[in-house]
Amino acid sequence: MTVTAVRPASAVDRPAHRDPNVLRWLGAYTSAAMGDSVYYIALSWAAVRAGTPAEAGLVTAASAMPRALLMLGGGVVADRYGPRRVVVGSSAVRCALVIAAAALLLATSPGLWTLGAVAVLFGVVDAVFLPAAGALPARIAAPAQLARVQGMRGLAVRLATVLGGPLGGLGVALGGTAGAFGLAALLIAASLPLLATLRIGVLGPDGIEERHGVLAELCDGLRQVRRSPVLRALVPVIALSDLGFVGPMNLGLTLLAQQRGWGSSGMGWVLAGFGTGAGAVSLLLTFRGRLPRAGLVLAVAEVASAVAIGGLAQVPAVAAATGVALLIGMLSGLGGALSGALVQAAAGPAYAGRVTAVSTLVSFGVAPLTFPLVGVAVERWGTGPVFAGCAVICAVSGILALCSGLLRRAELPR
Repeated sequence: MTVTAVRPASAVDRPAHRDPNVLRWLGAYTSAAMGDSVYYIALSWAAVRAGTPAEAGLVTAASAMPRALLMLGGGVVADRYGPRRVVVGSSAVRCALVIAAAALLLATSPGLWTLGAVAVLFGVVDAVFLPAAGALPARIAAPAQLARVQGMRGLAVRLATVLGGPLGGLGVALGGTAGAFGLAALLIAASLPLLATLRIGVLGPDGIEERHGVLAELCDGLRQVRRSPVLRALVPVIALSDLGFVGPMNLGLTLLAQQRGWGSSGMGWVLAGFGTGAGAVSLLLTFRGRLPRAGLVLAVAEVASAVAIGGLAQVPAVAAATGVALLIGMLSGLGGALSGALVQAAAGPAYAGRVTAVSTLVSFGVAPLTFPLVGVAVERWGTGPVFAGCAVICAVSGILALCSGLLRRAELPR
């Protein structure tokens, strides 16, 4: 079966960063991402107050397991019922869960089991929300605008990271943990009217898939990955890149800052360098749009990013580490945006939810579960060998991309 994407409801010839429909999506995505950031700060703060740091870590990681188990099914739901409808419904449920957590904190002092249950339920809803959110760009923008939309998404993520932390801290300071949860719910709720007004492109007659059972539709989505030469090569590349990247650039960076004696301020500078680099690339893609030879650029960026990740653990000074992190942000941001655009272009709107679920499963579901392994490995062998090992995994992803002629020659739609 072939999939035809009819022109989206937005103006096809208008650049995405000037399209009101895409800008409404961007506002909704940014607000929801900021709400997520504040939610995780509130959850970790409540968990630390209720238990030990190790127990708090388990609570904050509890969302990853249901995402890993259910995300492929969430992709089926997104494609079956439409990404906008699923995003609106799941966002409303996420908002209700965070409000319930705030109410629990106001009424009582919930223990770790209660907080863990909230985290697990949030992860269950995320397993539906994330594939649908990933499928929306293919239904609101023309194929030639996909790289630009991915750049705008990267800017939203950077903005949410920069503002989410201070907002979460302000919420805790003014209203306690319950106040921070309430602020998170408000930010998530603010995305709902914007999402409800999105104009969604329709699928052509040959892009409408006959409905079967969930398992059959999931298998059909996996067959779509196998049928597309670009997706068949790209999905393992994305999985290995995420697997090697998430551990060192999250928990590993915290442990590296402790080992080097940089303190929280030094780690903040390194994170700022990474965010600046990723934001600069996102801004470039937002206004530049399509990049030629996207597959080759993606492969080279992955290999170069792997070298930079391995070198970060060898840099003793904060200033030099900030510079390396800036480079990592630029390279990983470029690779991530191009891989996202290539996935959207190769999947087609009818399969976007399922293919997005497959391509992001490692990032959102599997990679966070490796944090305990990263911590144990750093404790046993130190940060240098662990960063080097993760860099090798990232390098393998780039080498696979370079070795795949079809992926290396892949181009984004004009």
